[in-house]
Amino acid sequence: MPKLYEYFGLIVLFYSNEHEPIHVHGKFQNLESKAEIIFEDGKFVEIRISKVKGKKPLSDKHQKQLKILVEKYRDDIVNKWIDFFVYNKPVKSEKITKKIK
Repeated sequence: MPKLYEYFGLIVLFYSNEHEPIHVHGKFQNLESKAEIIFEDGKFVEIRISKVKGKKPLSDKHQKQLKILVEKYRDDIVNKWIDFFVYNKPVKSEKITKKIK
């Protein structure tokens, strides 16, 4: 379960047995949601935030933070997905200490 980012207590990660579409999980304390990066015909379309089965979803505030983070780091997340799931390379975790706008 590689951790990609830590952002003011919000942990963003992949689970090691993931599936497409490319997505990350956002966790804060015992809450969790996922953010899917949606592409159509090779072009980015949207970030979709959804519930994770069996988990209480992130608060609205943390869902918004997750969406903003994924929008900002989308290309990096896609590259890390390919490195981890296609090339079986480890991914480096990053601590984000500046507010994303």
